[in-house]
Amino acid sequence: MKVPRPWSARAWLDTAHLMVGLPVAIVLGGLTLVLIVAPPLLRRGLPWFTRVQRSRFEAFLGARIPPVRTPSQWRSPATWRQIGYHLLSPIVGMAAAFLVAVAWGGAIVGLLSFLPPKLQRPPLEFVIDLRDNRVVMIFMAIGLVLLLLAPVLARGMAALDLSVARTLLGPSRSELGQRIETLTESRAGVIDAADAERRRIERDLHDGAQQRLVSLAMNLGLARATLTDLPEPAKEAIAQAHEEAKQALKELRDFVRGLHPAVLNDQGLDAALSGVAARAPFPVKLHVDIDRRASPTIEAVAFFIVSEALTNIAKHAAATKAQIRVRREHDRLHMLVYDDGCGGARLDGGTGLRGLAQRIDSVDGTLRLSSPLGGPTTIEVDLPCE
Repeated sequence: MKVPRPWSARAWLDTAHLMVGLPVAIVLGGLTLVLIVAPPLLRRGLPWFTRVQRSRFEAFLGARIPPVRTPSQWRSPATWRQIGYHLLSPIVGMAAAFLVAVAWGGAIVGLLSFLPPKLQRPPLEFVIDLRDNRVVMIFMAIGLVLLLLAPVLARGMAALDLSVARTLLGPSRSELGQRIETLTESRAGVIDAADAERRRIERDLHDGAQQRLVSLAMNLGLARATLTDLPEPAKEAIAQAHEEAKQALKELRDFVRGLHPAVLNDQGLDAALSGVAARAPFPVKLHVDIDRRASPTIEAVAFFIVSEALTNIAKHAAATKAQIRVRREHDRLHMLVYDDGCGGARLDGGTGLRGLAQRIDSVDGTLRLSSPLGGPTTIEVDLPCE
């Protein structure tokens, strides 16, 4: 915990939090105690009481306490945790406010002990005998110590108050576990849905637009070969359209292949990565050691990682060779992509590696990048297999 200075804004915000919190806690604790005999009224007022306290912590300490769902049952643990906090907070607040007030007040009294008698006012003139300089020095020393101690004490008491509030007003560990499990399941559902959508797009493009482009290219090629008696401008237009159709077909095939290649579903990651490595414009050494297949989502992420990495190498690295190693150890899939290019790659340097990192994060994977200037560049990825 960083020690705040006596004149810092943090010290005064901590002190204000405790001083404001005492009357707030007394009022809300009293209302809770009174309304505890009327459960319907308390159930209506309890969420409001809790919002007031959460607002205090956020306003003075900048701490946000996660809300809990408003309990519908009187015997809910969340209800009794909130009741317990509102009944306990006046005791904690009174002790904290008393200690901090004594520290600040003692510091002021001690540091003002050097004032001449005419400027002193009660209670200072009753506790300090200015005729004895030793007493004055002792009071000043005590005041200096308390001045340094007061912000530390205020910080500690505010942290204690925040800890109690988070324990009783925030979600319990079981509730947080349920939320994490729900979020994990929903995220997995979104990832699976996105993967299924990519597969659907791939099928639609392969069976629809791609077939039409193939037919168009064939017809243009046939016209180009047979209609030789046309004027030169017409032949040039047909030839240009034929080349454009072939280029569009190539780009569409590359795009479809990058979405989700059919070989990945049929033959697995090894065959799919072999195809990617074979199409690279530089030599790629591939080694895949997988005793059993991972889930379709993880295989799709792994394929995307290698495909995107090789694309980045071809565009930016000026590499002469690359190496890819994939192996499965128990329930983890380890991947390494290496190239001998110019290096200097950064996760924040462009959309390629940033998209790579986001895709890996989406399945709770880890990414390590080593790319000094001058090379080489190594990307290490660790993915869960399920």
